[in-house]
Amino acid sequence: MNKLDLGRRAFVAACASAPLLLNAKGRIPVGLELYSVREELKKDLPETLKTVAGDGYQCAEFFASYHDWTVEYAQGVRKQLDQLKLRCYSTHNALRYLAPDQIEKTIELNRALGARFVIVASAGDPKTLDGWKGVAEKLSEASKKLAGHKLHVGYHNHETEFTPLDGTRPIEVLARNTPHDVTLQLDVGTCVKAGSDPVAWIKQNPGRIRSMHCKDWSPQNGYKVLLGEGVAPWKKIFAAAESVGGVEYYLIEQEGSRYSEFETAKLCFSAFQKLHRGA
Repeated sequence: MNKLDLGRRAFVAACASAPLLLNAKGRIPVGLELYSVREELKKDLPETLKTVAGDGYQCAEFFASYHDWTVEYAQGVRKQLDQLKLRCYSTHNALRYLAPDQIEKTIELNRALGARFVIVASAGDPKTLDGWKGVAEKLSEASKKLAGHKLHVGYHNHETEFTPLDGTRPIEVLARNTPHDVTLQLDVGTCVKAGSDPVAWIKQNPGRIRSMHCKDWSPQNGYKVLLGEGVAPWKKIFAAAESVGGVEYYLIEQEGSRYSEFETAKLCFSAFQKLHRGA
């Protein structure tokens, strides 16, 4: 057994003994990726957050447009989140937000929101495996910088990362070339659409799937289905995420459905409760 294997085993053991982000009822929090209600958010952010909290969500994830805010505005949003008993555990970011000329603002905004994870959800358009290694290097560098501010880096996959490039999936390059404290935020729907097995991926990366986007997909309607209406094996996914994945919070994400944004978010929360209860 080499040193790398020993290091991984130690990390997994540490994750197994670490407390999860449990809510007041002792359950893993369920949140909404606010891209799901992006049009409503543009019209009225406070009212949107109020509606999301009223549906029963315990946390919310802001997408990349939050980076246009001032720190003062972010502090105001945090006050409302606190009043609604909502948490913001993570934000979505472009890779450039971790560049030397942007990272200080990224840190300030995430600290103002009370976030723990700075998730990169846009890496540009690497064309080669070496290009993906370059992305991994940037994530690793940023991880060191953010650690001093009690923040952690993560990466959110799309279809591209699970689509083989020269025989290797880019997500494997990212996983192999970043430290274990870099979260691999799993977007289930895009993983499934790309033909990969989300359960197998979780088991291959113990302790690194600290958050998950619960988005479904079907061959007939793509991503425009409610949670549970697609082909994702949710019971097996939840079991793997909670037994070995190290999931600390779930996030429901929708790209649209036959219902309005708010109706879709509400129906998906109800579907999550039923699916998770039966897992």
